[in-house]
Amino acid sequence: MSALRFAAIGLNHDHIYGQVNVMLRAGAELVAFHALEDDLAAVFADRFPQARRVADKREILEDSSIALIVSAAISNERAGLAIEAMRHGKDVMLDKPGMVTLDQLADVKKVQAKTKRIVSILYSEHFETASTVKAGELVKAGAIGKVIHTTGLGPHRLRKPTRPDWFFDRKRYGGIIADIASHQCEQFLFFANSLEAEVLSATVSNRANPETPGLQDYGDFHVRTPDVTGYVRVDWFTPDGLSTWGDGRLFIVGTEGTIELRKYIDVAGRPGTDHLFLTDRKGMQHIDCSGVELPYGRQLVADIRDRTETAMGQEHCFKAMELALKAQALAEATSLNSIQR
Repeated sequence: MSALRFAAIGLNHDHIYGQVNVMLRAGAELVAFHALEDDLAAVFADRFPQARRVADKREILEDSSIALIVSAAISNERAGLAIEAMRHGKDVMLDKPGMVTLDQLADVKKVQAKTKRIVSILYSEHFETASTVKAGELVKAGAIGKVIHTTGLGPHRLRKPTRPDWFFDRKRYGGIIADIASHQCEQFLFFANSLEAEVLSATVSNRANPETPGLQDYGDFHVRTPDVTGYVRVDWFTPDGLSTWGDGRLFIVGTEGTIELRKYIDVAGRPGTDHLFLTDRKGMQHIDCSGVELPYGRQLVADIRDRTETAMGQEHCFKAMELALKAQALAEATSLNSIQR
């Protein structure tokens, strides 16, 4: 069986490298890419010399041998690209946020329902994080009983001098909750094992960056399903002294135990990433998850081939963005510290 052929359109966020590598590890073949920006194209071409640069994205979209388009374009351009790709018979893998407005989400859902193409958003804090995958296995096996609450924390380092202009434009990046916290929305739905969720409260603010008034540097919100509650906090306040970009954590409370994930660093001193702490009736244990398989890529390849939904359900993919976008909208409607839009 020949390898699945894919191409990249839009290289504006470094997450494109993770997206491409997910597919390469799954045995897919990167054949082409399109980018308007010569500097971004040069770096990408150096990293992936097997892919030829094309001047017109239509050359990729009209190539019937290419099955999948991956994109980390500017955030507010991703939905339109996904629609264009689906109408050309392509499946799509987007960086998060896949959409920055509820209207964009509705448009993508409408075209996806009509074309039956796959729209996948690589929520990497789940699908590319071994400790989150392992936590899913433990919860499914009943290790902590019935899940009743999750707390997701997503701090990031701002690195302001390295960011492009669109990163500070609210209409283009979508707001801090729609952007960063879509990760946590997906994980909440996953561990709650539900698609029936609502936002209870939400806030966003610009606490420390008045020179870039379009930036939201802090956001939080509460969510619930009929059986599970959740809290999410995201921000751009990772201290310079931390040796990685953010101390991302997830806490899962069950009726018979708890799980804590220290995804990218253990500030208590254990080396490496992907630390899982399980506490149950038997005691406490630390689980090193670094060797856990990440199945998303191979599952997506199989889904494209077999027209299945093993990597991530289509409704689940969209619901995570819906939840994030609704929290974003509620936060902006109610926050005392108004944000320039």
